[in-house]
Amino acid sequence: MRNKVELLAPAGDLEKLKIAIIYGANAVYIGGKKFSLRARASNFTIENIREACAFAKEHGAKIYVTMNIIPHDEDLDGLEDYLLELEKAQVTGIIVSSLYIAKVAQIVAPKLECHLSTQASVTNSLAIKEYEKLGFTRVVLARETSLEQIKKIKEKVNAELEVFIHGGLCVSYSGRCMLSNHLTNRDANRGGCAHSCRWNYDLYDRDNKINPEGFYFNIGSKDLVGIRHLFSLLDIGVASLKIEGRMKSLYYIATVVRCYKQLIDKYYEYVDNSVDLKGIDLEYFYKEIGKAENRLMSIGFFDGAPTCNEQLYNIRSETPTKEFIGIVLDYDEKTNIATIEQRNYFELNDKVEFFGPTLENTETTITELYDENFTPIEVARHPLQILKIKVPFELKKYDMIRKI
Repeated sequence: MRNKVELLAPAGDLEKLKIAIIYGANAVYIGGKKFSLRARASNFTIENIREACAFAKEHGAKIYVTMNIIPHDEDLDGLEDYLLELEKAQVTGIIVSSLYIAKVAQIVAPKLECHLSTQASVTNSLAIKEYEKLGFTRVVLARETSLEQIKKIKEKVNAELEVFIHGGLCVSYSGRCMLSNHLTNRDANRGGCAHSCRWNYDLYDRDNKINPEGFYFNIGSKDLVGIRHLFSLLDIGVASLKIEGRMKSLYYIATVVRCYKQLIDKYYEYVDNSVDLKGIDLEYFYKEIGKAENRLMSIGFFDGAPTCNEQLYNIRSETPTKEFIGIVLDYDEKTNIATIEQRNYFELNDKVEFFGPTLENTETTITELYDENFTPIEVARHPLQILKIKVPFELKKYDMIRKI
């Protein structure tokens, strides 16, 4: 049996990290308070990182810490101490774009694996061979590589390959966008990206605005959804499939991780039994992801250079088809009462759908709704309120509820 692929999920805080692992991620990448892109994510203190590593170890998962800024001199203060803290916390590896950070890590914290960030824009096997000489054990390929290119690269290198399978795409080559710097003086490569490519713009021909009123253009890309290419990537033998989105919600992470985990499990189940994979209903998984995705979806570069179908040209956007309304904290099998933490507004008699790491999508109607003290109520309108509802089937902690 070939080595099973790693499903690598993002997490902006501890709660999201735990959900990612519980819902099926083999590994999670997180950012610390320094040296990491996504400056607006909550990011992890050293104490958080220790707790994250302990939780991951209990569940047989790994933790990678992003140190992927392109640093200036003033960004490097405290680098050695930070690396030693990560090694002591039992972080599996770091994701870096700076050769200097990688060199220092190999000297002061040699137990940390060094993974080359997608910020380095690696698109060919010869570059990877040079990075192998520098001690990198894994390369996160640029998102601009096609399926055919990934296959050829895999045949020629020893380093593990990590490939983005889902999430946002940069309008520029990975790691080379200067638009945010130019328009806002916020450095995208030091954690400050303003996502200028996703803004709405008027289109001018000299001094004449030519777009209709209320219709704007942007230069961004639709989000990557790699469901249709997943089995091909598994056939190629990439080491890790990466989901983008450290700024995304807990519900989004649970939904996306669960979908890819189910597909990966089906792949190995079918391969072990020599059964045709064509019987898998991929449309179901597209619909599932659509329940949490709030941007239009595309196939990115997997089939080669993107067409106009992979670009965003106006303000049109999708909205999730089902609203996340709560997470299960406990379930009493004798009374069929579930204790939940409410996340969005819902009412008595609403039709809802439960799902979880091991729970298939199951619909029901809320016929009994109580506050924490078992006082009957008709409306759940307070975020994070603890509520009791009657559910006629077994639930587990961390199962989720969405309104239909």
